[in-house]
Amino acid sequence: MTRQSIAVLGGGLMGAGIAQVFAAAGHPVSVYEPFAEVRATVVERVREGLSQVGDHPGAADLVMATDDLAEAVAAAAFVTEAVPEKLELKRAIFARLVEHARPDAILASNSSVMPIGSIATGLPTAHRIVGTHWWNPAVLIPLVEVIQGAETSDETVAITMDLLASVGKKPAHVKKDVAGFVANRLQHALWREAIAMVADGICDARTVDDCVKNSFGLRLAVLGPLENADLVGLDLTRDIHRTIIPELNRDSGPNPLLDTLIEDGRLGFKSGAGFQVWSEADQAALRARLVNHLVAARKGGRA
Repeated sequence: MTRQSIAVLGGGLMGAGIAQVFAAAGHPVSVYEPFAEVRATVVERVREGLSQVGDHPGAADLVMATDDLAEAVAAAAFVTEAVPEKLELKRAIFARLVEHARPDAILASNSSVMPIGSIATGLPTAHRIVGTHWWNPAVLIPLVEVIQGAETSDETVAITMDLLASVGKKPAHVKKDVAGFVANRLQHALWREAIAMVADGICDARTVDDCVKNSFGLRLAVLGPLENADLVGLDLTRDIHRTIIPELNRDSGPNPLLDTLIEDGRLGFKSGAGFQVWSEADQAALRARLVNHLVAARKGGRA
């Protein structure tokens, strides 16, 4: 794809990662970041990220950070916001884009769960607004879900899909604008059952994680759930579901176990304990294993 100007709104973890992906592919990137202490580190974080995954650190020279939104988006053919997950903040950002972005620019939102229609509704640019849900870490996870809102044009989706594919991503077209899109709905369905099994005393948290990592988790990179159903046979799948589906958790909200853990100050890594206890060394080791695994997968051609 020809070189074109990209704008990223938000210079935090996800914004810097998205900027890195586009810069590594040769696109100039303007990052809008209103907080000076964050803005001052954007380019260097991109440079360090490029080195970490084996890309040329000089690509960071294509990244410019600014506190002026109008300046950031003025020349951009593709604008993506990566601001905190607050609906009114996102709507305010997109309202400003109506005024300052190019009239032909595609305007994307990196929301993790919000339907794109809730952000785009009432805006005259709704046909150019699309969801692009990047996964963390943005540089190393191939998937970007491309969510088509009720008013998003087919052309907007096609251009977005082509752009993402050209920078090495695996775009997935989500045709119905539902909360959580595809991958997060699947992920949190698994989390709901995992938490419920711990709450019901079936097993402890470490056992849940060990069961996933040492069984179907090993297959998931090459065998999706519906491929697996076809592999074993839909008749067997139906027979299994007749037994297991009635037994699965059906809670319509967060499990009360989460409330109990949070009230006890067990918030996860940030407090040193959640479902399990995490020392600083344990946290660092898990983060390192994750990054090393994803870098190896990327080098192996799956990213």
